[in-house]
Order: sequence, then C-alpha cells, then structure tokens
Amino acid sequence: MNVLTFRNEDDFAQTGANLIASLLQSSPKAVLGLATGSSPLGVYGKLAEMHRKGMVSFAKATTFNLDEYVGLPADHPQSYRSFMNEHLFRHIDIGLSRTHVPRGDAADLAAECSAYDRMLEEEGPVDLQLLGIGSNGHIGFNEPDASLTSGTHVVKLLPETREANARFFERPEDVPHQAVTMGIGGILKARQIVLLVRGEAKAEAVKNALQGPITTQCPASLLQSHPNVVVLLDEGAAKWIR
Repeated sequence: MNVLTFRNEDDFAQTGANLIASLLQSSPKAVLGLATGSSPLGVYGKLAEMHRKGMVSFAKATTFNLDEYVGLPADHPQSYRSFMNEHLFRHIDIGLSRTHVPRGDAADLAAECSAYDRMLEEEGPVDLQLLGIGSNGHIGFNEPDASLTSGTHVVKLLPETREANARFFERPEDVPHQAVTMGIGGILKARQIVLLVRGEAKAEAVKNALQGPITTQCPASLLQSHPNVVVLLDEGAAKWIR
C-alpha cells in the first residue's frame, strides 16, 4: 500500500482529485467506483472545480456507487443518489444515465443486487474505486461478520453504523436499518483502490485495516490483499500508524 498523510485538508482533497483527473485524462472512458460520506466531499469539490476550469471531462466516463439505503427513493434528501447528484454529478459533464447507484427502494432487492453485479461485469472492471472506512472497519456497507459476501447484497446495519450516520437525519430513528452494498469481491476487482480517511475517530480502524491481521471482523483489512491501493489520511486518521 502507498500510504500518504496530509496536514492540510486542501492538499488531501486535491491529491484525491488529481488521481481521478489523471485517470480520466489518459482514459476518458474510465469506470469510476464512487463513495459517499464526509471523507470524499473535498475530493468531489476539487473535481467540480477542475471541471469548471476545463481540466477534466467526465462525458465518456461511467460511475458505480458502492451502496444505498434500503427503503429510500432516489429523490429522498438522504439517499446516496441525492448525495451524489448534489455534491458531484450536477457540477460535471456526465449524463445521469452513465451514473449508477443501487436502488434501495426496488420492489425485488435480490433482483436489484443481481442486476447491479451484471452491470459491473458488463461495464467493468472498475478502474479506480474510492472508499471510505467506518469506525468498525466496514467498507461500503460490508459490516464486520464471521463471513463476508462477495457480490452486491442487502446488509443489516450495525448499531454503531446507524449511530454514526444519524447526524445526517432529523431523528436517529429515521436512519434505515438496511442497505444495499457492493460486496467485498466486487470492490477488490477494481484495478486501483483509493482509501480516503479523515478524523481521529477513524484512527483505530485505519490501524486495524492497514497493520492488523486480515480478518472479516475488519472488512477493510482485506485491502491488504489488493496489489494497488493508495491510502490518503489526514493527521487525525494517521494517529496510530507507525
């Protein structure tokens, strides 16, 4: 793994954006795997700025998001589709038909998961996959468990995950109990993975993921088995890294 630590939030975000922009400049038809949450927000802001300046185009790219809450329609303000539209897609030159987010309100979730995996197979492999990490070591919404699922699937969110995400909802009880998530196998098929982590609250999870044993109890530790991972950390997230 190539682990980079940043004192400056602007440098953190610009480095992440540069990795994506460089890929698109050399491969305009690249397939991007995207993430939501606070860690990639700065990266998306920088990409929007670079696009406005004519430095990067997304017109021929295709995107796949990692996950979506079960039960939330695409136009719900807390859906991950809304998040991506608000923070990236509406600021760049990508047609929404080229952007893919699992449908959390699908009538048949099993069929939705299978269809998402088929699209990933047809369009992929993902050239660059952005990831964040949960305080319990989850990536996507792949929660710690005795075993992990390879393909896209429905997962029950653990209490600590729902608690961490409650800040985005009006009431804690509004946080959905389930999500559709790309599986570990799908994530690891990406040609390159970029893990973005901000904040001291994630420091222990980062240490376990990068320096601990590979275990399904810390799903992010499976990134150690991937040949091309770049890790961007702010000073808080890097607290326990030797």
